[in-house]
Amino acid sequence: MTDLATDHVTGSATDPDAEAGSADLEQYRTELTGYCYRMLGSVFEAEDAVQETLIRAWRALSRFEGRSSLRSWLYRIATNVSIDMLNGRKRRALPMDLAPESSPTTGALRASSVEGSWVEPIPDGRVLSVGGDPADLVAYRESVRLAFVAALQHLPARQRAVLILREVLRWEASEVADLLGSSVASVNSALQRARATMAAKEPAEHPADPVGVDQRDLLNRYVDAFQRYDIDSLVSLLHEDATQSMPPYDLWLRGREDIGRWFVGPGCACRGSVLLPVAANGCAGFGQYRPSGPGGRHEPFSLQVVEVSGGRISRFTFYLEPKLFPVFGLPTQLP
Repeated sequence: MTDLATDHVTGSATDPDAEAGSADLEQYRTELTGYCYRMLGSVFEAEDAVQETLIRAWRALSRFEGRSSLRSWLYRIATNVSIDMLNGRKRRALPMDLAPESSPTTGALRASSVEGSWVEPIPDGRVLSVGGDPADLVAYRESVRLAFVAALQHLPARQRAVLILREVLRWEASEVADLLGSSVASVNSALQRARATMAAKEPAEHPADPVGVDQRDLLNRYVDAFQRYDIDSLVSLLHEDATQSMPPYDLWLRGREDIGRWFVGPGCACRGSVLLPVAANGCAGFGQYRPSGPGGRHEPFSLQVVEVSGGRISRFTFYLEPKLFPVFGLPTQLP
């Protein structure tokens, strides 16, 4: 990741004005990353978009006239960058959005033929600021859930921006209209259309706070069952209609019985895995290491996002993408 204070295009690292400008812009990195992630559905693209936003802003900072706040100006740049990145690109999704339910006896996994087609997970620390109103933090957690972000991808880019700015970030309609160079009536109309689409696409369940005592106990039992590969115990922790998916493969399963059959069938290579905890998309997450290396060495296999509702696990998404491990601060191999 480029450090703005040392970017050779935009200024010198020893220039006090450049350093001050960098600090002014950097304070918005986390919230801008959250915004761009919701727009783009990719942790890597979100970080690229934010970096491009901050570099453009720094280059133009001397011409910033203060007609709007610095924050609003940055969001305008980030919106334009994100919309440009979305032009001509197929929407990102989750496996259940693109393929029919799979058989639990499916052996060979089939990767999607469309590169970059999946909504990716993101560490909470990249998008959720520490401190502030606890109620706001709960709302922000829900707004980076995988299902919510996947539902956002059904919206046209400008509707997506309107819904995020109005419903998630609580901007006034007049502020959004100014940012988009539109009218308040147009913004309100776009918001109504976006709400209707989201209501049809977003699941009704809401994951519980992963730091609650009951949720921590449930997750501890999940880790214990997974690492012992006690599938009966693991399945007992699931909702009756829980779902499991495995990007970049289009396999997905619904229901305790099918998930259990998959774990003791094609998924049995997960036996002997070790899980390390992370915080992902406002939910609990784990880096899964399988004993697949030389001499049984544990190697990165999947980044799991585990969602809990009603005292049970409602969905887990296993990203079979080792490139995600460094993003979450996870080691590339275990001792």
